[in-house]
Amino acid sequence: MKRSEINRRIREGIEFFDQMNFKLPPWALFSPADWRKVVADAAEIFELQLGWDVTAFGSEDFLHTGLLLFTLRNGLPGSTLYPKPYAEKIMMVRENQVTPRHFHWYKREDIINRGGGNLIIELFHADPERNVLVPGKFRIAVNGLRRELSPGDRIILTPGDSVALEPIHAHRFYGEPGSGNVLVGEVSMVNDDTTDNCFIDGVPRFDPVEEDEEPEHLLAAEYRQHFAEVRHA
Repeated sequence: MKRSEINRRIREGIEFFDQMNFKLPPWALFSPADWRKVVADAAEIFELQLGWDVTAFGSEDFLHTGLLLFTLRNGLPGSTLYPKPYAEKIMMVRENQVTPRHFHWYKREDIINRGGGNLIIELFHADPERNVLVPGKFRIAVNGLRRELSPGDRIILTPGDSVALEPIHAHRFYGEPGSGNVLVGEVSMVNDDTTDNCFIDGVPRFDPVEEDEEPEHLLAAEYRQHFAEVRHA
């Protein structure tokens, strides 16, 4: 993705979260220069890759296949410095903006519609040991109520609804056309986007960045590129 588009999408995300009255931490608005002033005290944010994440999953068409996320809190497996066993994200999902089919080998997560439009989630039965989708019905909890689904079935989360996803639940989601942008929350086990994503259709999780202008806000995956003095847990 071009840096100019990343900058624009983050600005749009900030505006959307504000409209939805979802308050981000103060450092969500930090510029690289602002980070430089506090770098000695920002190890936890940097190490746990908290903050902005903008991806088009290699599609070069963010509005059709893409996602804007902000990681609010996280832990680090095996670390005595950051032993939190949980993570939390907030997302802006647009109408018909697809996050491709994927599952996680380790992470269990609740996906929550926090407001705005409706979120459509297509669900599939995964076999994490073989990294494939498999036939057969499976059970899932929506708003805490168990139901049985077949591969490819859709659920629609309206504001306040949630679904609990396990490693066997491969999922693809997007905003319902005509319902507006969706404020989507994620509460999960520790999140590791580098090693705990299996995208069924082979798309990349992160996009290379084309630097056509200066960054207004750094992506969470970029801290170490800009601040070599970040310590490692």
